[in-house]
Amino acid sequence: MIYHCCDPRRRELVLANPPLNGIDFLEVLDGEAPADTPRQRTLLVRFLRAAPTLTLDNLELTGGERITDVGIEWITRADAPDATLAEAGLIAYLGALDPGVQGETLVIRTESHGDHATYTLRLIDAGNPLSSPAGIDRLLAQIDFSFKVECPTDFDCAPRTDCPEDTPEPPAISYLAKDYKSFRRLMLSRMAQIMPDWRERNPADLGIALIEMLAYTGDRLSYAQDAVATEGYLATARRRSSVRRHARLVDYRMHDGGNARVWVQVRPLEPAVEGGPDTVVTAEAADLQFLTRIPGFDPVLAPALRGRAFDRAPQVFEPLHGGTFRSSHNRIDFYTWGSGECCLRTGATRATLAGDYPHLAPGDILVFAERVGPRTGRAADADPTRRHAVRLTAVQAGLTDELPLEPGADPAPITEIRWAEEDALPFPFCLSAKLDDAAGGGTATEVSCALGNIVLADHGRSVAAEPLGAVPQPHLSIVPDATGDPCDRPDPVPVPPRFQPVLKLGPVTQATVTRDPQTGDAVPYDPLATRSAHAAMAQPLSTRAPAVTLTDDGPGDDDWQARADLLNSFAGDRHFVVETERDGRARLRFGDDANGRRPNAGTGFTAAYRVGNGTTGNVGAGAIAHVITDKGGIEAVTNPMPAAGGLNPETMEEVRAAAPFAYRRQERAVTEADYGEMARRHPDVQRAVATFRWNGHGYTVFVTVDRFGGRPVTPDFRAELAAFLDRFRMAGYDLQIDAPRFVALEIALFVCAGPDHFRSEIKREVLEALSTARLSGGRRGLFHPDNFSFGDPVWLSRLYAAVMGVEGVTSVKATTFRRRGTTATKPLEDGVIEMGRLEIAQCENDRNFPERGSVTITMGGGK
Repeated sequence: MIYHCCDPRRRELVLANPPLNGIDFLEVLDGEAPADTPRQRTLLVRFLRAAPTLTLDNLELTGGERITDVGIEWITRADAPDATLAEAGLIAYLGALDPGVQGETLVIRTESHGDHATYTLRLIDAGNPLSSPAGIDRLLAQIDFSFKVECPTDFDCAPRTDCPEDTPEPPAISYLAKDYKSFRRLMLSRMAQIMPDWRERNPADLGIALIEMLAYTGDRLSYAQDAVATEGYLATARRRSSVRRHARLVDYRMHDGGNARVWVQVRPLEPAVEGGPDTVVTAEAADLQFLTRIPGFDPVLAPALRGRAFDRAPQVFEPLHGGTFRSSHNRIDFYTWGSGECCLRTGATRATLAGDYPHLAPGDILVFAERVGPRTGRAADADPTRRHAVRLTAVQAGLTDELPLEPGADPAPITEIRWAEEDALPFPFCLSAKLDDAAGGGTATEVSCALGNIVLADHGRSVAAEPLGAVPQPHLSIVPDATGDPCDRPDPVPVPPRFQPVLKLGPVTQATVTRDPQTGDAVPYDPLATRSAHAAMAQPLSTRAPAVTLTDDGPGDDDWQARADLLNSFAGDRHFVVETERDGRARLRFGDDANGRRPNAGTGFTAAYRVGNGTTGNVGAGAIAHVITDKGGIEAVTNPMPAAGGLNPETMEEVRAAAPFAYRRQERAVTEADYGEMARRHPDVQRAVATFRWNGHGYTVFVTVDRFGGRPVTPDFRAELAAFLDRFRMAGYDLQIDAPRFVALEIALFVCAGPDHFRSEIKREVLEALSTARLSGGRRGLFHPDNFSFGDPVWLSRLYAAVMGVEGVTSVKATTFRRRGTTATKPLEDGVIEMGRLEIAQCENDRNFPERGSVTITMGGGK
């Protein structure tokens, strides 16, 4: 057949017009040939109807490349084979065929088998080779075949037809046309060339309207191309999501800030009569919602007033856990054992409470607060910065002081408490003090107290079940690649629709998330799993994640979880990314079935998320004044300490400056210096020094750590830091965390005061300047733990500068300047005390612990 048709219909036409006949197909007997029959030489020609009676003169076999002269020996019918021509095995083979097939088949034997080329068998009229035999259709009178059809091959046996399309000559395009006017002018010029008789320029004309519509579409497309090119580079990108993705390519993680945390006291109503039963309120985290102060609103608001309260735009805080609140825990006084002018010293981790508190338990939070001024006894003079939160680790209630404080008094009930080492007091708390004469003299008791009923809350307002719509159905398809065969029409591949819903409210809260180490999914905050109050407030950026959860209406009960990116997500993971733009809008991006799961078309989503983020949540102490709840028995709420931890999102300018250098950040520890540098990345480590030691089968890395604020290296912190460093360490190296080697100093100074100053006052201020305390105005004493670290020498000149900085000091001279326990005079002569590689200078000047360093001041002059 000279034509190549994708839908050949000649066979159906012949079958519909009897008695016309033709060749249906041809089979070369090869692998199934009987043993006495030569392979690849027997042709079984199947006809559409009963096989016609033909002779050798009606057959013509052509084709081949190497073997071109294949002749035909004989021809016979399959339903009545000639026994003188066909072998016995072939006759038996034909007899096993279906009777209907036998009547429609002719058997042809060739003189030899052909090559791998294509051959053509033609049925011709004996008298006219250009015509077919009588009753045989002209088109179905020939068929192409191959003798080697059963030979193994690596290629598809289907015929391939190349019919390239004519490529039209492309019109001249001006790439300078980039806007509406230039596109319109370009198309009008083209129309003038191809249709010179068309000169209509009326805007109402249909042709002009079509040109202007296409110019508008081209203008939008041109803008989109320019926008793509702009967003394709870190230096020119204008969208925050584009900058984030560029930075991630060099392993720099752009952060979206974080929300603040705060300790909130829930105060139940006091008993109507003194000594009456406690007011007990039990509430879950979902039952409470705290608001900053709103004028004209009561401290306790019913849920029905939630909308009116939110209209005033307060900052909203929600508790991370519930609890049982008792009125007896609103204020807890300290027990001083009958002594006067008492204080809890710096570094204390235990105290005695006045009263029996059987419901206090390990894990509870207490906030120590100065309630009155120690010199005046007035609440207005209390220092609002004298607040400190501790997590109880041990409580012993039901105790009594057997010695009566007054004659005839009953034994006083007391409760002993201890708290975590990380929560050691950073400054002393005055418990009782002698009042100034101006305040009437006498002794002020209960200067400081402990506040109970404390819950941890963080900034952010919950938004529940916001509908996001459904994933749209595909409406675009990818044009399949041309195969060269016009009959091959592959089905178009639908383009997955873009589904990037935008949350209505913002900014989305970036909260600290605790994840399951096995699955990586977020788990609820557990107050009992937190080792200290300090650790509960610490929120590293690496643990922040958007507080967004998605629920779909498809099969399965698992929610969709937010991730920072989808690079570590598997194809079936129900993960998504929250991308926040500069205006605070949050857009949700799903996976592509390679990194993260792609939601199916038609799937509907609802979002539960929180809004409220950044430094706006760092409210001051006492700013929280309202609670929304339906629980009765609550009198008021407040935050004794300011909120902390709120962080604004990283700006695009900061990322552009920092991201290009991110790939230089080392993420492995090889040398001793590397281990020290990696340990410093922990947010609680000021400085660290590593030491390699051979342990007999490998190396052990001893990392000596100096924590901020001089906090101790506790077993819990050792485990936390070891886990933090595990991803940096070299294989085969063991890790051990050590505490620093503190070197106590012995210092003696002779200080001369000016004639107009009191020596006692000057001495007190000098000792304060050389102390370990944090001074007013944010200053730190000279020997504050954060001022010295490993190997830092102690210069006598720094000591002189600190003392001379005290107003009223005219001169100072050191008489002793050395390590405690030595008699060396060289440090005083050289003006410096050198420290070893693992040593840190220490001078607490605490009479109770002289082994931690001492300062002796001898005063002169003054009055």
